[in-house]
Amino acid sequence: MLNLNTRLLGMINYEKNDVISFPNGLPSFEDENKFLLLPLAETGETMFCLQSIKTPELSFILMNPFSLNQSYEPRLRKSELEQLKVNRDEDLCFYVLCAMKRPVETSTINMRCPIAINPDIKMGYQIILETEEYHMRHPLSEFEKKNKGE
Repeated sequence: MLNLNTRLLGMINYEKNDVISFPNGLPSFEDENKFLLLPLAETGETMFCLQSIKTPELSFILMNPFSLNQSYEPRLRKSELEQLKVNRDEDLCFYVLCAMKRPVETSTINMRCPIAINPDIKMGYQIILETEEYHMRHPLSEFEKKNKGE
């Protein structure tokens, strides 16, 4: 069992096989290539913390995009699928970055550049989708209205 004292979640315990490798890091954080995906308490499978192993004070808030938009359909290029060692998009887990702001309604979601993770080999990449359907700064309030049927 390993320990990590994080800024957001305090002291956490994890196993080596919990670590997700990002061979290219994340954009602007290329040297950060080992992360933990931690569910945030009381959010079920909706919100997560992507916690750096190398830099304990570095973490990102991720959301399950399908909890925001059930028709979300990220489609990866063949080369991206090959990097993640899968044949189809459905074999991956997808998460989107959330830029948390105050008030919370002004927070934004990046649906254009999801984090794609192959859970079988614990490898992830941030992908830029080739579509104009999704944007980098969808207001969180946009999804609240859709989910209420407005």
